[in-house]
Amino acid sequence: MNFCSKGIVAVSACVFLSGCVATPPDSRMVAVADMAPGSWTASKEGKSGVDRLWVQRFGDSKLTRLVEEAVTRNPNMKIAAERVQQARYAARIAGSDGRPTANLDLTGEKRKIQFVGFPFGGSQIANSYSSEFRVNWDIDLWGRVRASSSAAMADAQATELDRKAAEASLAAEVCKAWFALAEARQQVALVQDSINLKKRTVEAVRDRFERNLQEEGGTASQLRLAQTDLATTMATLSERQGELEAAQRRLELLVGRYPAGKVIGRAVLPKMPSKVPSGVPSGLLQRRPDVISAERRFAAAGMRLKEAKLAVFPVFSLTGTTGTSTDSLIKVVDSDFGVWSLSGNLSQAILTGGVLTAERDSRASKEREELANLQQTVLKAFGEVENALAAEKWLKRRITELEKANKLAKEAAESADQDYRDSTGDVLTLLETQGRKIDIASQLVRLKRLQLDNRVDLHLALGGGFYLSGK
Repeated sequence: MNFCSKGIVAVSACVFLSGCVATPPDSRMVAVADMAPGSWTASKEGKSGVDRLWVQRFGDSKLTRLVEEAVTRNPNMKIAAERVQQARYAARIAGSDGRPTANLDLTGEKRKIQFVGFPFGGSQIANSYSSEFRVNWDIDLWGRVRASSSAAMADAQATELDRKAAEASLAAEVCKAWFALAEARQQVALVQDSINLKKRTVEAVRDRFERNLQEEGGTASQLRLAQTDLATTMATLSERQGELEAAQRRLELLVGRYPAGKVIGRAVLPKMPSKVPSGVPSGLLQRRPDVISAERRFAAAGMRLKEAKLAVFPVFSLTGTTGTSTDSLIKVVDSDFGVWSLSGNLSQAILTGGVLTAERDSRASKEREELANLQQTVLKAFGEVENALAAEKWLKRRITELEKANKLAKEAAESADQDYRDSTGDVLTLLETQGRKIDIASQLVRLKRLQLDNRVDLHLALGGGFYLSGK
C-alpha cells in the first residue's frame, strides 16, 4: 500500500477507537425520595431487616428444592430470560449507530467492445477489476446517539429487573401453593375424622331406634337426621379431595411439571417463623425490582427526550475510501494501481413540517408518564408492605381467639356426646356441636395458611429477593 492508503486505514482505526462509549443513565430515584415515610404505620412489630433466606425459614427442604426447580424449569422464567437477552441486543444495536462502519467491495467485469467502421471493423474483449475499502462515520458531536444508546441500556436494565421480580413472585407462588397443598391435606383429614365421628353417632341413634328407645333419642326422625348429616359430610369429603387434587396440579404447573396430580405435600402446615421483617421504608426504593425497573424506564424516557432535543443540531459524517482499479486480477491488490478519497458531509434539517417539534413534545409527555408510573409503583409498594404488616397483626389476633374457640368447641362436643350416652342430651345438640367443632378446626387451619401466605407476601413486598442457601 502507498502512503495515502495506509493513512486512511490508520485514521479509520483511530476514529473507531476514539468513539465515545455510552453508559446507562444515572439513577433518578430522587424524584420519589420524598414519598418514603420515616417508619411504617401499620405495625411496630417489624424491627428486623430484610431476610433473604426467608424460603428456608419455613423449615422445609422439599419446599426449597421446589422453588429451585420452578426457577429453573418454569416456562415463564425462560420467557423472561429471553426478553432480557433481546433487550441487551437492542441496546447493542442502538449503540452501534455512533460507531464507524466499514465495507469491502471487490468487482470484476469482462466486456466485449464492438468497433463499427469501414474498412477496419471488429471487436475487442476488455477486463476490469477493482477493489474498494470504505469507512463511514456519522460523528456524534452532540451526544444524540449516546443518549439513544443510554436509553436502550436503561431499558435492558429494566427488563432484567422485571425478570428478578418475576423470579421472586414465582418463588412466592410456589410457597403459597405448597402451603395450600398442606392445608388441603389437613382439611381432608378433618373431614375424614368428622365422618368417623358421625358414623358412630348414626350407629348410636340406630341402636336406640332399633331398641325402640324413643324417649332416649331413638326416633326415626332423629335417625334420619343423623344419616343426613353423615351424607352431607361425605359430600364435603369429595369436595375437599377435589381441592387437594387441584392444589397438587397447581403446584406441578408452577414448577414446570406435567399436571398429573401426583406431587405429595406435607401432612400439616409448617410452623410460623417468629421474626417479622420490615426494614425502613426508604430502603424499599433501593430493593424492590419493580420500583427500580420503573425508575430505569423513567430514566430511559429522559434520555430519549434528550435525543429528540439534540435532533435539531446538524449531523456531520466522514467517509474515506481506498482501493485499486486495474485490468488484471492479479494486480487488484497492487498499491501502484491504488486510488483513495476522503470526504466530509454536513447535514442540517431546515424544514421538517413540525416533525422534530412534535417528536420532542411526544417524548416529554412520555417522560411525564413514566414519572407518574414510578410514583404509582412506589405507592403500590408502600401499600403492599403496610397491608401485609397490618394483616400480620390481625391474623395473629384472630388465630389466638379461634384457638380458644377451638378448645371450647372440642369440650362442648365431648360433653354433648357424654350427655347423649347418658340419655340426658338430644341428638340435635350432639350433631350441632360435632359440626361446629369441625368447622372451627377447619377455619383455624385456613387462618394459619393465610398467615403463612401473608408472611410470604410481606417478604415479597419488601423486595429483598431471596437466596436458596446461606452461601
